[in-house]
Amino acid sequence: MKPLHELSIAEAGALLRSGQLSSGALTEHALARIASIDEQVRAFILVTRERALEDAHRADLELRAGVDRGPLHGIPYALKDIFDTAGIRTTCHSKLRQDHVPTEDAFVEGRLKAGGAVLLGKLATHEFALGGPSFDLPFPPARNPWNLEHFTGGSSSGSAAAVAAGLLRFAMGSDTSGSIRGPACFCGTVGFKPTYGRVSRRGTFPLSYALDHCGPLTWTVEDAALALQVVAGHDALDPGSADVPVPDYTSNLHAGVHGLRFAYPRHHFAEAEGTSPEVIAALDAAARKLTELGATVEEVRLPDFRLFSACGRVIMIAEGYAIHERDLRERPLDFARYTYQRLILGATLSAADLTQAFRLRRELTVALNAGVLKHHDALLTATGVGPAPHLDAFPADWPLKMPMQTIPYNVTGNPALTLPAGFSSTGLPLGLQFVGRIFDEPTVLRAGVALEGALGVRDRRPGLARTAHA
Repeated sequence: MKPLHELSIAEAGALLRSGQLSSGALTEHALARIASIDEQVRAFILVTRERALEDAHRADLELRAGVDRGPLHGIPYALKDIFDTAGIRTTCHSKLRQDHVPTEDAFVEGRLKAGGAVLLGKLATHEFALGGPSFDLPFPPARNPWNLEHFTGGSSSGSAAAVAAGLLRFAMGSDTSGSIRGPACFCGTVGFKPTYGRVSRRGTFPLSYALDHCGPLTWTVEDAALALQVVAGHDALDPGSADVPVPDYTSNLHAGVHGLRFAYPRHHFAEAEGTSPEVIAALDAAARKLTELGATVEEVRLPDFRLFSACGRVIMIAEGYAIHERDLRERPLDFARYTYQRLILGATLSAADLTQAFRLRRELTVALNAGVLKHHDALLTATGVGPAPHLDAFPADWPLKMPMQTIPYNVTGNPALTLPAGFSSTGLPLGLQFVGRIFDEPTVLRAGVALEGALGVRDRRPGLARTAHA
């Protein structure tokens, strides 16, 4: 049998249900691995050991009694530390909330509890899901398991680092401009941003009401489907939650891509400043592989990437400033330098700026959904324009450009899945993303499973994880 930390959700679940493995053993192994490795990776802000062992014991008793709560029953997980957990500290990785203990669970945490999953703890993020890799906070930034001196990506940094290091097989993150998909890309994991409104944000600290999404980071695409199955659903208490049926995300997962049509906006990344030739080569290889699998891949042109980026950033910063305005005025020095610099820009934006951004958002959404995706089943594109940068590359003040191609699909709200596309010459992961029609997560997942298998890079793990003996 594989080492326990290399079992997928599906593999571990089968062993749990057959009685060959207990949730207690799986959880003890995860806790030992965290104790052995996380001092280097810094993925966890808080390890909830007692809660985890209690959850695991309950899961084992229920499974032995024939009670099956679903695909995550007995499976350990962790939460980005912006998801409220009743009675457990939720800090947003910030001095401003380092002693905050919620009285209620976030919607996502409630779903995971009801599904019998096992909470290992809370994970590092960027402060308030924005900021950057800041060293002027109460907790250190997470490190990239492929190279500890390199960036983990956007704010779901601890979630991606924990999955990549084999500390767990899935974690929950949030994505406002790419904060699930960016870390997944840089850390070589799968990251899934479902359609806007598919997963409730209630109890998740907001950054932008119009752009925030919640979703899983996992080791495999199938695991992302299983995790989404549990957390997806309508929440009448979240104004942004969509009251639409949740499909069975596994029913057509292995159907392949034969006959599907993919749009390929190659110009978005190939013409972007600073794009690595290795990224272009990896994406072109992925497009050829889809063709070999029986799909049609056609180059298309979307509106200029800079329009998507400007639109999304005006909305994000305006809404982020509104959320934090009081603390920015009264406690500015309690923010990390990067966080303050990014949020305070919202004070310079006018009502006209925000109105025009929302108008542009509508135009861009129509261009994608009524244009390109009217004639194609999904879109294939890059996640980032290069591998993870070195942490020393970040200046004292926030850089104006980041190497991600993710924000367009926060602007439009379409489901977007990131998975590994290969590796750079320096051994760092490269990523690609599939983007689907609104609420058509099944097609995106189906494409991801097919290409994941065909590319054959899934079994490669960070050396840090391989050399740990927990």
